[in-house]
Amino acid sequence: MSKLDLLTPPRREDRHPATCLAYGGSLCGSGKKGEKCALAADADRAFTQGSICPLLPAMGMMLSLPDTAVLMHSAVGCGSCAHGVNGNVRSGHAARRGKPADGLWFSTALDEVDVISGGDAKLERAIREIDAAYPLQAVFVVAGCLPAVIGDDIDAVIAKVQPEVGARLLPVHCEGFKSRFMATAYDVVYHALGRNLLPRPDQAGPREEKTINIMNVSSMGRLDELELERLVGEIGLRANFFPVFARPESLRKAAVAALSISTCPTHDDYFLSHLEEKYGVPYIINHMPVGIANTGQWLRDVGERLGLGKEAAVLAEAEEKEVREALAEFIPHFRGKRVYLSAGEYRSLATASLLRELGFEIAGIRSFHYDEYAEVELEKLRRDKRDFVWSVANVQPFEEANLLKRVKPDLFIGHWHGNNTAGRLGIPTHVIYNTGYGYLGYRGAYDLARRLFRKLKNPAFTRRLGRYARLPYKESWYRAEPFSLIRSKTGEAV
Repeated sequence: MSKLDLLTPPRREDRHPATCLAYGGSLCGSGKKGEKCALAADADRAFTQGSICPLLPAMGMMLSLPDTAVLMHSAVGCGSCAHGVNGNVRSGHAARRGKPADGLWFSTALDEVDVISGGDAKLERAIREIDAAYPLQAVFVVAGCLPAVIGDDIDAVIAKVQPEVGARLLPVHCEGFKSRFMATAYDVVYHALGRNLLPRPDQAGPREEKTINIMNVSSMGRLDELELERLVGEIGLRANFFPVFARPESLRKAAVAALSISTCPTHDDYFLSHLEEKYGVPYIINHMPVGIANTGQWLRDVGERLGLGKEAAVLAEAEEKEVREALAEFIPHFRGKRVYLSAGEYRSLATASLLRELGFEIAGIRSFHYDEYAEVELEKLRRDKRDFVWSVANVQPFEEANLLKRVKPDLFIGHWHGNNTAGRLGIPTHVIYNTGYGYLGYRGAYDLARRLFRKLKNPAFTRRLGRYARLPYKESWYRAEPFSLIRSKTGEAV
């Protein structure tokens, strides 16, 4: 039985038993079995400062889809992340369609009375009101934590109301307490799309032999899409980007493409296996096209799978020669500079490989989680045996502040919350996710190098900020061992 035959998707930690959220040690140490700090799936922290609710990345995906809405069935605060996501939604529509458009979301705003009496009637009423007011193709009906606690059944409500409304209703089970792994969010959204919007296999149509699915993510801007579209177009292929900002035509094409290729294995594995199982669309999930070598391998993999290996190799060789010549002016300025990276599992590790290509030294990496897909990138970094601090943490800024104080990098590249921590320590920062910039492919490598060059040429702002701003941690914590709070479930230090 396919996973998509289930009402709800399995948790990420159940699909990937080796998934880990707490590790503190070194890159090389993480590869040694039996070492004191070896990765352990049962590791946890005795103190947790914060984490990322799966609703955040899930909303980033759902709100991007045109002609759809998100109905949050939970307390009203559960939809607050939509306000932050909406900036990317507006700019994403403007970049792709020439006109900004807001993400459309609603909430049933469950309250104390609903907790006692149940919120099913409220959900049914909200669905009818939205359908009457907006001509939508689909509505994501999202269950937060509260409905799961009180026993509301969104699937039963949808089954009752669906024959009476025009929009397709997609149940999304994204109860944050069910999984501690943010990446579960991708699975629950793909689960809803796969069960409800893909065509039946016998109605999908003929195979499109020159079309490939390129799985995009919410952090992937239009510049990244254009770069990957350019590269596959050079060898005679058409790109079908899916699911972020995708229209129904892209959903149909996903089922008849000749190949699917991932841009982020953490994001894509759940859905790609379904496309192969149900529609016979093979997939590649080995590399993220960040950096020169990784982009070349990504492109060559596509070519080899579709009988275009020679064309892909010739293109990759020419592109690599051109970008290395363009980067030559920057590399002397980067050589010896130390960088600390903080991001999702695959993006952090792949970007580290790119930074080494640019001449940087890696001072440390913090990845949001670990699973078996990380090993491909970890092995690339281990090959030259230049060790550095590597940690796995679902945010935990207190731990990151301690590490940054110790390793004293010349540059920090990470999310806005990490940039806030690093900036207050006087470390120049650059955001690792900004959909207005290019990161992927050969052009992305050059664009990033150019931005980092400007950043390091003028670090005055963060240097000054570090003299006057303060983080809320005592000096005693900065003197403590940064991973001292990581424990196994039995309470033992790992």
